[in-house]
Amino acid sequence: MSLAALLVLADGRFPAGGHAHSGGAEAACKAGRIHDAATLEDFCRGRLHTAGLTAAALAAAAALGLDPAELDAAADARTPSPALRTAARRLGRQLLRAARATWPDPGLEALAAAFPRGAHQPVVLGLTARAAGLGPLDAAHVAAYESIGGPATATVRLLGLDPFEASGVLARLAPELDAVAARAAEAAHRARSDGTDCLPAASSPLLEIAAEAHADWPVRLFAS
Repeated sequence: MSLAALLVLADGRFPAGGHAHSGGAEAACKAGRIHDAATLEDFCRGRLHTAGLTAAALAAAAALGLDPAELDAAADARTPSPALRTAARRLGRQLLRAARATWPDPGLEALAAAFPRGAHQPVVLGLTARAAGLGPLDAAHVAAYESIGGPATATVRLLGLDPFEASGVLARLAPELDAVAARAAEAAHRARSDGTDCLPAASSPLLEIAAEAHADWPVRLFAS
């Protein structure tokens, strides 16, 4: 495992397109569900244990070398919202562009050929981690962190929230993030022998519903 590679992949400045997405925070802010640091923490905690866990397990499984096509189908089945499926594939396509330039690897080239319109972002993330010499737990940590880091950063822009408060939210959630990543990696190891059906499928219906409404907004700051 290369700690430096892990830091590069998890860095918000890595050109993977995440800055254009709020992870549902924009819709939550407009609805009043996020209005300060405390409600941001509640939102991020819920997202971490649902969408974050699911994404982390998919990324860990991809890093372990499970079939990307099977994992992409599993990601589709775990994403009821068409708007979120579109966003996930757009993010996957952008991440793959950055990954191929940063860590050239036959697995990434094969993924690009198999999914010209983009694979789900967690699947791409897992293969990127593998190309960078990282393991399933590393991939799970990056995916879990992205699930809350994106909304926290977006809320600073959306509400003018103090960046120090947003960072405090992420720090307080760190122990839970570690636990979610460990659970995701364990599930990925089980999936290697038992199949992708045993991967977590934690749902967050309000995120899915809000994503569909958000996609129809005529004016919005973030793509999702």
